[in-house]
Amino acid sequence: MKFIKIDKESWAKGLERLDDSFRLFGPVKQDKFHNFKELDKGELPDLSLLNTRLSPKSVVYPQSEVMFEYTLDENKEDHHILKEIDKDYSPRAVIGIRPCDAKAFLVVKPNFDAPEYKDPYWIKSYEATTFVGYACDTPCSTCFCTPAGCGPFHEEGLDLLLVDTNDHYLIKVITEKGENFLSAAGWGAEVDADAASDQIETMRHTAEAKITSRVSTDELKDKNITDLFEASFWEEAAFACINCGTCTYACPTCWCFDIQDETYGYYGIRMRNWDSCMYPLFTLHGSGHNPRDTKIQRVRQRFMHKLKYYVDKYENGIQCVGCGRCIRLCPVNIDIRRVCELMNSYGG
Repeated sequence: MKFIKIDKESWAKGLERLDDSFRLFGPVKQDKFHNFKELDKGELPDLSLLNTRLSPKSVVYPQSEVMFEYTLDENKEDHHILKEIDKDYSPRAVIGIRPCDAKAFLVVKPNFDAPEYKDPYWIKSYEATTFVGYACDTPCSTCFCTPAGCGPFHEEGLDLLLVDTNDHYLIKVITEKGENFLSAAGWGAEVDADAASDQIETMRHTAEAKITSRVSTDELKDKNITDLFEASFWEEAAFACINCGTCTYACPTCWCFDIQDETYGYYGIRMRNWDSCMYPLFTLHGSGHNPRDTKIQRVRQRFMHKLKYYVDKYENGIQCVGCGRCIRLCPVNIDIRRVCELMNSYGG
């Protein structure tokens, strides 16, 4: 295993060298909150944050994405033919992504990169991206990443792990993609692997000890779907919900989208936009029938999907990485930890 030491004075110089070969994304403070954005030339990622308000999933999976264009002008030979939009799949790097957000890409990958079907837009964007993780020394009070199968120093989904040791950075090389990124940056020198590994391991244990929020998920796999679906606690769990969709937009593992056409004159585009199972129109059929026309049904769908359907289908743990965003941002204080406990202990 390879470790690189980076003096903080040379950090900006390395990012500057990367400008010619990578599109760089990182956390930047916008008003009161940090969010990921493409960095302007010379702009540095702000690593003074706890976590961003929204996850960086939009780097791979934009909130709105044009897929095709078309013309309705019958005087043109290609009228009514969908033509794919050219997209930029040049190398990009997300710098400062928290380990939970990197793990989230692996959680959603079975949906976009399944054996029976492939989403070319997501796959090409994901494969073009290098993930430079930023270890989390001070987890938020709502973080429950460790019981969700992740952790503040977790490495799954990362190409590099960046660790702040106060006077310098340590970078752990995890993949070949990460090695290539480091070479392009020209940062620092290799250090003794055993000493660096021991230092990071000590910091990891310290960070994990600060996570006091817990959820139990060990019984979810064995629960009967019908029993959970018909459980008596759903009315209480959904009582306060206002179907705003904040939880789904903030969640790094929510993947639903809607496809629509927009036309101006003869010119039109076909695009996809993030959608939310919290919205009343989400499951509205063309016939007018809506199988989830009440908020109880919609809240139940969200939690059943994340904590039961996903668990059973993919055998990959829960569809949650414990980032805690939905807990912090919910305007009516619905807490996925409490719902998970209700489901995990139901009937037992």
